[in-house]
Amino acid sequence: MQLLTSENIILFSFALIVIAFLYSSVGHGGASGYLALMTIFAFPVAIMKPSALLLNLFVSSISFLFYYRMNYFKPKLFYPFAIASVPAAFIGGFITLDNTIYKVILGIVLVFAALRLFGIFNFKEKEAVQIKLPFALAIGFVIGLLSGMLGIGGGIILSPILLFLGWASVKESAAISSLFIFVNSFAGMLGFLLGGKIIPIESFYLVPIAVIGGMLGGFYGSGYFSNKTLKIVLGTVILMASIKLIFP
Repeated sequence: MQLLTSENIILFSFALIVIAFLYSSVGHGGASGYLALMTIFAFPVAIMKPSALLLNLFVSSISFLFYYRMNYFKPKLFYPFAIASVPAAFIGGFITLDNTIYKVILGIVLVFAALRLFGIFNFKEKEAVQIKLPFALAIGFVIGLLSGMLGIGGGIILSPILLFLGWASVKESAAISSLFIFVNSFAGMLGFLLGGKIIPIESFYLVPIAVIGGMLGGFYGSGYFSNKTLKIVLGTVILMASIKLIFP
């Protein structure tokens, strides 16, 4: 299957590297950005979900390693969310939504992702608050189910919640989110495969490109990197893709 014309390959590859770079820099796998990009380039829905999950696995793991090496990962903040999200993401991976429903739900999630990049949901750090286990489990389950169904990792939703509730600092939320995205993406992919589906060969062609951006983003993000201009541009692109999905 020919996904891109020869003249679009360079543009798509560059955009993919930028997305992986920006998301990895804040501890995310980038699925919402990849899905937005694939929407703009008119990828088939059948390829979008497995491709996003696959790229998430690589980029989120790279991001996590950089943040882990900087000692930002707090296991006690991670496990309550993962315990509930992993089985939920596995179940979500089995679920194949109608194309129209999939696009609308994904479009809504992408609006949230775009607003996040614009800084609307970038909550400031609060004084540390004790995590509430039942609440954390419920949050993990809902995000996990949504992640498996759509092909996202859920970090774009989890990290602002962690900051808003005062459960983690910015760097801690990035470290937690990156591993959260990895385990959710793995569970979602496992459910996808056990549901009788396969990963298209085209999905693997995207991996090396995303890894380049992920390595650069993880390196700079775990330090002191910040680039508001690129985030605004990326947010605008994602918002455009969300409008295209919701109002085809």
